[in-house]
Amino acid sequence: MSLNAAQIRPQIFQQPNRKISCGLGEKCYAVSMRTLLAWIGNADLNSSRNDEGLAGPIGGALAVGDYEQVILLANYKDEDVKAYSEWLVRNGVPQPKIEKAKLSSPTNFREIYQLAKRVLDDFAAQYGSTDQLTIHLSPGTPAMAAVWIILARTRTTARLIQSSPEEGVKEPDIPFDIAAEFIPDLFSAHDKRRLEESGEKPPEAASFYDINYRSAEMERRVRDAKKAALRNLPVLIEGETGTGKELFARAIHNSSPRRSATFHVVNCGAIPSELVESEFFGHTKGAFTGALKERKGAFEAANGGTLFLDEIGELPLAAQVKLLRALQEGEITPVGGDKSRKVDVRIIAATNRNLMSEVVEGNFREDLYYRLAIATLDLPPLREREGDIWLLAERLLEQVNRSAREEPGYRQKKFSASAKKLVLEHSWPGNVRELLNTIKRATLFADGDEISGDDMRRAIRNVPSSASPSDIVLNQELYEGFKLDDKIDQVRRHYLERALEKAGENKAKAAKLLGLKNAQNVTYWLEKLNIA
Repeated sequence: MSLNAAQIRPQIFQQPNRKISCGLGEKCYAVSMRTLLAWIGNADLNSSRNDEGLAGPIGGALAVGDYEQVILLANYKDEDVKAYSEWLVRNGVPQPKIEKAKLSSPTNFREIYQLAKRVLDDFAAQYGSTDQLTIHLSPGTPAMAAVWIILARTRTTARLIQSSPEEGVKEPDIPFDIAAEFIPDLFSAHDKRRLEESGEKPPEAASFYDINYRSAEMERRVRDAKKAALRNLPVLIEGETGTGKELFARAIHNSSPRRSATFHVVNCGAIPSELVESEFFGHTKGAFTGALKERKGAFEAANGGTLFLDEIGELPLAAQVKLLRALQEGEITPVGGDKSRKVDVRIIAATNRNLMSEVVEGNFREDLYYRLAIATLDLPPLREREGDIWLLAERLLEQVNRSAREEPGYRQKKFSASAKKLVLEHSWPGNVRELLNTIKRATLFADGDEISGDDMRRAIRNVPSSASPSDIVLNQELYEGFKLDDKIDQVRRHYLERALEKAGENKAKAAKLLGLKNAQNVTYWLEKLNIA
């Protein structure tokens, strides 16, 4: 499969002046060029060094194909790629477009997929389609060929070719439905990661820069947390579920003198009562049934660093006594052991309860409370953070878009005006965590590149209809920026949606259910409240 430049038909590589094609009101694209796309393989480099004319997988395809441009992906040294490109030009090929790759391994599917997908997306953006694109499977590694097949069958209309010295260049016969058999596996890794992210665990290197806010309420908390970070004192963080207690805890640790040491997390609400002592202080071999070997506890694991006690309010009273003793004495004794061990830990505790109220009710020890509550932070719920909801929604959507950009077929999303209105009107009882997971659902429902009001409405998990609107509105905290009209509209929206659902979307019937005069009144409120 070696041909000299003189044997190639002259018209193959002619590149006429290209015009821009577009209709009235349409997006304009360059007129598509017949293009060969491939990875540069070792066989291609070796063939070029012999300088015997076009040979190797790429050279052979160019010798017999009618291509106007060549795009090559390269994971070799710059000098080798440059020499190969110059060799192609000497043999009558127009200057190839080189896409350089820095792969940790030529079999790293993730890295190969990322670059190949970007190149295909760029081609489609420039020409409007991939109808004139041919992808060569043979050059490169089997992993590169596998990624080409998946992308070609799921994202493009490109033609596939392969070559061999025995059979020359031909289109491959792929005897199975690649999409049906392989795409579920391709999605599974992304889905697993996004499910893991649903818990919204903060990054280990979280800092105060990762806390998004513009409200005065959060500014004060961040300012207090920064002060607390510099001291070696216990910190107690209180706040509703989803307000970002662990994010604050990690930011405090990472801004403290202990930043280079361990940040160890213990979920106090997930420890069986009979194992609390072992979880905190460790145990010796044979200390109890199932203790097959010695185990360090959380205090030793965090020695020199920070011990984060999440949901401290769930800790049984008996365990609170032992925790208090360890904090007072600065030493622990493993279960089954007879020698105490000195430990140096900083405690950051968090709870979604009001610990002072728990003390009054006898559920939490007063002496332990005062031991923990040296520096205290009460994180406000999202509904009380004036001006923060939309800022967070935009940042979280950016996060979701970044996380999903490698998923086949995913299109970057943005909020529509109606979706934004729903975001701002919802009370977000689950706080930032609820907002994040709602945005994830909305991106799943949205077909295009915009999240519609309907997508957002489907994604929001409203208070069940059995709950009284008085529970939704009357029990909310008063805060600066509180708007009574918004709360009243919340009640109207609640009943309008219920009435329409019960009336089968019949406005006249819904009006009777609501005690309104006629269907026009229903229409008025639907339009005023922007209910689709």
